[in-house]
Amino acid sequence: MIQNPILRGFNPDASIIQVGDDYYIATSTFEWMPGVEIYHSKDLINWEIVSEPLNDLKNVNLRGNYNSGSIWAPHLSYSDGRFWLIYTDVKTRTQFKDTLNYVISAKKITGPWTDPVFVTASGFDPAFFHDDDGKHYFLNMLYDHRVGNKKFAGLVMQEFDIKSMKLIGKRENFYVGTDLGVCEGPQMMKKDNYYYLLCAAGGTGYSHAATVSRSKNIWGPYETSPYHPLMTTKDAPESPIQKAGHASFVKKGEEWFIVHIMARPLTLQRGRCTLGRETGLQKIEWIEDWPILANGTHYPDEVIAAPKGLENVVQRKNYSEFCDFSTGKLPWSFKTLRHSMKGTLSFVKATGSLRLYGAQSLSSLHEQTLIARRWQAHQFKAEAKMSFSPNNFQQMAGLILFYDTENWQYLFVSYDEKTKKKYIQLEVCDGNVCSYYSDEVILQNREQPVKLSVEVDRDKAHFSYALDGEPFVKIGIPTPADHLSDDYVREKGGMPFTGAMVGLCAQDMDDHSSYADFQYFDYQEKKKAKNEF
Repeated sequence: MIQNPILRGFNPDASIIQVGDDYYIATSTFEWMPGVEIYHSKDLINWEIVSEPLNDLKNVNLRGNYNSGSIWAPHLSYSDGRFWLIYTDVKTRTQFKDTLNYVISAKKITGPWTDPVFVTASGFDPAFFHDDDGKHYFLNMLYDHRVGNKKFAGLVMQEFDIKSMKLIGKRENFYVGTDLGVCEGPQMMKKDNYYYLLCAAGGTGYSHAATVSRSKNIWGPYETSPYHPLMTTKDAPESPIQKAGHASFVKKGEEWFIVHIMARPLTLQRGRCTLGRETGLQKIEWIEDWPILANGTHYPDEVIAAPKGLENVVQRKNYSEFCDFSTGKLPWSFKTLRHSMKGTLSFVKATGSLRLYGAQSLSSLHEQTLIARRWQAHQFKAEAKMSFSPNNFQQMAGLILFYDTENWQYLFVSYDEKTKKKYIQLEVCDGNVCSYYSDEVILQNREQPVKLSVEVDRDKAHFSYALDGEPFVKIGIPTPADHLSDDYVREKGGMPFTGAMVGLCAQDMDDHSSYADFQYFDYQEKKKAKNEF
């Protein structure tokens, strides 16, 4: 059996393809770099990251982009001996939504990838469709900025010349969606002389859904499935899987599946989802050339049968990871904000440590020094050992739980100019309102390393510290871990789409001269109790 999700933690908008015996999934990364994560699998059960194409300023510049903007809904495809990746860089969130759509390609999934080619800025969630007659089509939603008009103006399609890398012919508005409203993330597939259009609808929250329409003419008209919607949990608040939608077809042998967005709330009846939107897998059957979930409903299953012949494959369910920085490498799991890691970190061979150079504040949308990995379980412990010698209160470094620049929980070391000693303190930023959750804990030895840890227990987090050779001591009061979620940030007026992260950071709001050295970072997930949702 396969336990959903198959991609745990913040991994939304999955676009899946099959090339030979290999399967690849591309997911959205928003403001986190490297941009777009591409996973590989042979069995649809276990997945490993193999490529992150947007990894340098030469192919993407996210500096200044707003929280939950940037890289939206990449679409991965394969044609003419090349992998094709289309993505949107969302720059603004106003009446005028600046959505820059680019295409890159590579002969191998691991690259090298070509430099981005700008295609259009008419909307977001673009996709390619490579027809069996050799033609290529670019699908996109049309965004209407005019006052009084509906923002969603339908789906548009246009031919694309892969030699000149330009749109050709006339742009046609070919689909207006269903009764569920805005149609996003279009995916087109051809099967048995039908063109199937698979779309996301109903928004990104608890009303999310996947819809299917079909036509024998690529330009339409498209008929909505009698089994509408294909998938949703809008009317199933008790389901452990929520926010189901944004799907993509794939075939394994003679069996059909879809990968899809899903979320796991902390509590039934639609609690908060700290792990963000994840990727699930469902089996599909066909009835009179219409797809339907194999369970006969539009509700996704938490557990599904493995593909035939793979019943004995063991699914990885624990993503604990110890990062020994003496190796001089960072694992795939680490990401940074809005820019590449070049210039913000280095490895110190003499001490076997990772050095983070202090830069702008945690509020900055431009140049932060922060590396983090996604939460992949509701219960985990993270720990790091740090050497840091700040000279003034503007220099800080430590361990952080992070959602975005307005929502984070930070156990940091800094310098108190009154006592002339460094200290540890816990600070929480909640909707851009900052407060201390502990008093200053003075450290007598300025040069002594300190261990920092946090235990996340579903909706609460407990921070601790320890001096070398001494036991951990809890600091401050528990913090609200569930505030680091799409749901809470949306309650506060935000428009969030990502997920909670845990990691290391350093700031120097003085002269950018300070740095912190980390010996290790340890992320350990805890087993879920039998009676726990």
